[in-house]
Amino acid sequence: MEAGRPGLPARSSVRLPKSDLKQLADALLGVFENTRGPDDRSLDIERLSVSEAYETQKMFIEARLAKGEEVVGYKVGCTSRAIREQFGLSEPICGRLMAPHVYHGDVTLSWDQFCRCAVEPELVLVMGRDLTDEVADDEDLIGAIDCVSPGIEVHNYTFWFGHPTLQELIASNGIHACLVVGGQKTRPGGFDWDMEGVGLFVNGELATSGIGAEIMGGPLTSLRWLVNHLVRGGDGLRAGQLVIPGSAVKLRTVEQNDRVASRFTNVGRVEAVFQ
Repeated sequence: MEAGRPGLPARSSVRLPKSDLKQLADALLGVFENTRGPDDRSLDIERLSVSEAYETQKMFIEARLAKGEEVVGYKVGCTSRAIREQFGLSEPICGRLMAPHVYHGDVTLSWDQFCRCAVEPELVLVMGRDLTDEVADDEDLIGAIDCVSPGIEVHNYTFWFGHPTLQELIASNGIHACLVVGGQKTRPGGFDWDMEGVGLFVNGELATSGIGAEIMGGPLTSLRWLVNHLVRGGDGLRAGQLVIPGSAVKLRTVEQNDRVASRFTNVGRVEAVFQ
């Protein structure tokens, strides 16, 4: 399905029954596991509020945890101007990074394990200490980061319940499929976050490029939003967790046998082949 402008969250104050949210979470789990559409696509997902969409995401993640997966970090989505224009959004979204769906180093992936495979280049932040209080200063954020690596985020770029909506984007964990993390580890104070350049190369040709400032005004701004969002919800970031703060460029769909490389000015490179 081609992406359009997601519908806005419903303004109704009437909360949906938890059984409806559970039904949607179960459907999203089936999509993730089987890479095919749900049997029932009649769920009126646009009735969900933002909080209900996050509650559905929580149920979706809890079901995956029960099957042996593990939360290893967080993603912030829809942060760049390009992505916001692409999806018609003004605010970022938050999702979880899950093991075993994190790959380290250059990797070959099966293209047909994804639903309309699409990719973004990502900075991958490795947290060096816990952040459990709201943060304002860049120095505090930088001091909490152990290292930064290059990454490629892979998406199941399909919306199953009608036209693309913000609700499905949140409930589906940001249509996140997996993360590829490069081997280079750069100290967080060793480069200019806002001016760090990135290029996404497909089969050796530059497909798109951008700079860190296009990620919500800077990757640290995105990280600050994530920390404060989690803390206000009674959570926080933990040492050892990964964070991808968002992409400076639009999603790029990938065809079978494409070779995709994410290359940063200072942070390094990583490559994924989709066979």
